[in-house]
Amino acid sequence: MARKAKTLGVNQPVPQSRDEAAAAVAEIGVANREVARIEAAMNDEIATLKKAAEEQANPLKQRVATLTEGLKFWAEANRDVLTGGGKTKTADLGTGKVMWRLRPPSVRIAGMERVIDAIKTLGLHAFLRTKEEVNKEALLADPDKARTIAGVTIGSEGEDFVVEPFEAEISGAAA
Repeated sequence: MARKAKTLGVNQPVPQSRDEAAAAVAEIGVANREVARIEAAMNDEIATLKKAAEEQANPLKQRVATLTEGLKFWAEANRDVLTGGGKTKTADLGTGKVMWRLRPPSVRIAGMERVIDAIKTLGLHAFLRTKEEVNKEALLADPDKARTIAGVTIGSEGEDFVVEPFEAEISGAAA
């Protein structure tokens, strides 16, 4: 006796025939295209608002940059007085503060292979890092052997249900 698959009670329409299923796929296509139109309109509005905001903000940003640069020259000329002879890195001006902050050190490498070779030649191996990691691609390529390793599990690829409504493209359109 063949067992019927049990399904949980669903609270949405379930197609009862191939024709109803085809109609559902078509309706999904219509809804997806409408969502795409709504998103495109939204993005057009966002682009317009962004451009207007940038045009409004640009003169203000330029003014801030000009004032900041002038303030920097003044603060540098008066740094000793402002910082109490270097006791602090912050000066309170009443309407705000000016501060001097050290950036953290950084390393820039020009020609990675050449630098690695130089480090090896000089014997400065503390400046090299060896990274060891499991090659998952190799495990997937030989799953039977990989399963024999403690801690390795090769999972199922799984299965997704996908609805792909028919979408035709306009030929001859410039992209």
